[in-house]
Amino acid sequence: MTQLLGWVATAIFCGSYFFKQPAALRAAQMGGAVLWIIYGFMIAATPVIAANFLVFAAAAWTCVGQRMHGAR
Repeated sequence: MTQLLGWVATAIFCGSYFFKQPAALRAAQMGGAVLWIIYGFMIAATPVIAANFLVFAAAAWTCVGQRMHGAR
């Protein structure tokens, strides 16, 4: 089960680079990061958790920034 989660997270994260719309890219990156964070907890790997928390935060930050910029 743990390995399957890791492979699904990998597929989502890699697949995110094929999205043409930035919002879709960010959403996929955030989804993949959440799965990686869960995976990191399952294998007790703090670096995996921390790195993907940062990925999630950066994607969320840019997603919010794009929405605010587009609303002007």
